[in-house]
Amino acid sequence: MKQRIFISGLLPLLLLLLSSAADGHNITHILAGHPDFSTFSHYLTVTHLAAEINRRRTITVCAVDNAAMNDLLSKHFSLDTIKNILSLHVFADYFGAKKLHQVAKGSTTTSSLFQATGEAAGTSGYVNITDMKGGKVGFTPVDSGSDNQPMATFLKSIIEEPYVISVIQISHVLSSPEAEAPTGSPTDLNVTSLMANQGCKAFSDLIIAHGDEDTFTQNLETGLTIFCPEDEALNSFMPRFKNLTDDDKTSLILYHAISLYNSLGMLRSGNGLMNTLATEGVKKFDFTIQNDGDDIKIETKVVTATISGTLVDRDPLAVFKVDKVLLPTELFKAAPASPAPEPSKSKKPADVDAEAPGPSDDDTATADEDSSNDGRRIINGGGFMSLCFALLVGILTAVF
Repeated sequence: MKQRIFISGLLPLLLLLLSSAADGHNITHILAGHPDFSTFSHYLTVTHLAAEINRRRTITVCAVDNAAMNDLLSKHFSLDTIKNILSLHVFADYFGAKKLHQVAKGSTTTSSLFQATGEAAGTSGYVNITDMKGGKVGFTPVDSGSDNQPMATFLKSIIEEPYVISVIQISHVLSSPEAEAPTGSPTDLNVTSLMANQGCKAFSDLIIAHGDEDTFTQNLETGLTIFCPEDEALNSFMPRFKNLTDDDKTSLILYHAISLYNSLGMLRSGNGLMNTLATEGVKKFDFTIQNDGDDIKIETKVVTATISGTLVDRDPLAVFKVDKVLLPTELFKAAPASPAPEPSKSKKPADVDAEAPGPSDDDTATADEDSSNDGRRIINGGGFMSLCFALLVGILTAVF
């Protein structure tokens, strides 16, 4: 009887762990169990940094407690400036407690989201991590300046999922002159320059060359979301683009934007059809936003693109990088649906299996690519799930 009670109490815990591994990380859920970081968590949400953290697969978040956040808020920075400062606290690499105390040569430099989002100039947005005497680990923004602010130090680990996410507590808010600099309104941004400087120059050049810059600017006042194709994707598409009429070229460019502001979080929760700037009367020019695990997909019935990065996400403007050119059915043929194979009526199932041809080289290549694309998710979640399963088997073996 005791064995049954023990096992029945253990199974819910293991199922919870398995579910957590499968669902991916959520920074606000992680911090929800730690009230000392409630202010930090709140500002991750209102600045939309939480959605960016949740989207990334390898990340370190340097959390500060409510007292440290109160010191930051007492300076009365704008919300955009607070976002820049907190972006310094999110590293695009994994640093658990063990790794922090074993950095190569005692010091290393890592990039933060402040650098990755393009808001930082030059080396701003990089943070030095130093393993100091007495077991302390210090964090210093590269452009921290010459003021007498105390160095932020590692205090404790909050949660670690090796090589996926690490949430640690540091003693002080990280900041720098560049991060604290006043920021203009998103409506003051030059959208084409922003895209050109962050991997979407080819698309930016198209907007300017075809005189569509004013259309984007006019919609910026009321809300605008742009999905700009990466340079490599657009450059390979250009031979087809050149064969379009001038009107169709403009429609294709405008098809990459919607006249509403949508943050990453809004796109995750608002799956469905979206009208674009190219929509006019019966010409729908729409596409579908669809979540696929951690990815956000854009389905046009001709191609399916994936959001691969964020250039800016500040109400009323969001600009996201996508890995493919979006092709509307109004200009291109829809991808044919794959017909379901018809079962053979003249052979027994065993005979069909025995004589079925093997996969072609193309099929094998596609399968390899699918396996490669899914590998990251399998590695991140699978190792942890296997550990839970092994734990369960070990306990059952010991009990019985």
